[in-house]
Amino acid sequence: MTRALMLQGTGSSVGKSMLVAGLARALTLRGLRVRPFKPQNMSNNAAVTPDGGEIGRAQALQARAARVAPSVHMNPVLLKPQSETGAQVVVQGRVHATARAREYQAMKPSLLPFVLESFARMRDEADIVLVEGAGSASEVNLRTGDIANMGFARAAGVPVVLVGDIDRGGVIASLVGTHTVVAAADRAMIQGFIVNRMRGDLSLFADGMAEIARLTGWSALGLVPFFQDARRLPAEDAQDLLDARPERRPGKPCIAVPLLPRISNFDDLDPLAAEPGIELLLLRPGQPIPAEAALVILPGSKATIADLAALRQEGWDIDILAHRRRGGAILGLCGGYQMLGRRIADPDGSEGPPGEVRGLGLLAVDTILSGSKRLEAVRGESIADGVAFAGYEMHIGTTTGPDTARPVLRLGDGRPDGASSADGRVVGTYAHGLFGHDAQRAAWLARLGTTAAPRSHDAEVEATLDALAAHLEQHVDVDALIALAR
Repeated sequence: MTRALMLQGTGSSVGKSMLVAGLARALTLRGLRVRPFKPQNMSNNAAVTPDGGEIGRAQALQARAARVAPSVHMNPVLLKPQSETGAQVVVQGRVHATARAREYQAMKPSLLPFVLESFARMRDEADIVLVEGAGSASEVNLRTGDIANMGFARAAGVPVVLVGDIDRGGVIASLVGTHTVVAAADRAMIQGFIVNRMRGDLSLFADGMAEIARLTGWSALGLVPFFQDARRLPAEDAQDLLDARPERRPGKPCIAVPLLPRISNFDDLDPLAAEPGIELLLLRPGQPIPAEAALVILPGSKATIADLAALRQEGWDIDILAHRRRGGAILGLCGGYQMLGRRIADPDGSEGPPGEVRGLGLLAVDTILSGSKRLEAVRGESIADGVAFAGYEMHIGTTTGPDTARPVLRLGDGRPDGASSADGRVVGTYAHGLFGHDAQRAAWLARLGTTAAPRSHDAEVEATLDALAAHLEQHVDVDALIALAR
């Protein structure tokens, strides 16, 4: 019978996603058919699936680790924040509703049947399903109607391993505290624990592992050293991007990226961060766009109009216009492309309150945010130089105007994509994943007067997953995890 095991956390960003990815690759290398599963995710970093929907980027990475195609059933409920209190609710890959936080709490019980249906589909395909929880298992105030953690574990009968992050400090309290606050029936689902991100001498925490085991009665299943190469894998949470510190490379061509509050699909930037011939500068609020920047990238956004307002509030619009006057290059990706135009209208309130705003006016195009979301893998070539690319589209709305007569890409079906200014210094495209294609990345860097490193981004991701699997095989009792799964 198919086995299943769930990794829950004492909090958000304790490393659950990376652990599931590494275990998925480790078990796949052992010859098992593995499927990842996350009942509910909250992220604006999403991936398009071959079955025509979208899931969290972390589950797409976990599918890759398991060497299978991603499916909407690996992440049946995806919340994509559009404001401080509201999110778009995606169910089995398609937009289901838009809800504020309290409305979503009332909605959750109606979503459990979708979650259990998707889980059953994954079990039918696998020898073992690795389930990832969301946030903290100890949020007892949200336990009623829960579908992300113990609510799912109990409904599906899946045993739980609890993950704590020692790098944050207080890991003993967080694990023992979870044991204390969760209900007895939920506590009974937890079979063991893993302490993640240990730095330094592992023997220094041996007594800590023993004390947690003594106080909880749970099995100590692993003390995992900090895995430095995790930065080579796509981040799930925008906070991870804010916490990132790309290596400073003075004297190299600088690519500046304003980090807007609702940035989406930010793994577009990962392949650039690994290029030694450039400096990728991720700008936090309060940081100006440097005058020496060779290229400014406006990334994707889950709420384009709101993020454009945030860009103006920071004064980045003034910096971008000055950059343009100096002859600098500008690239807009998806929502960033829409911001570069003359006008953005959202008549139906697709991404926020209905309305219309003035864009940056750097491309002679106008965008109307309406209609169904386009979700599809795309491939083709850049028109300027005929270089091939592969990526995906994930957006609503249509963009029209004179500058679309100078498209950036020609897609495989012959459809043009994007727009360019008359001098070619300002361009926008709806295609995500451009820089993940080695030849396309090299072409962009050549335009900046530098040379791409002789590297394959895909090969680096694969090598990192293999290294993560080996890391976990060394520091986690993988045999015990398999035995606990049921």
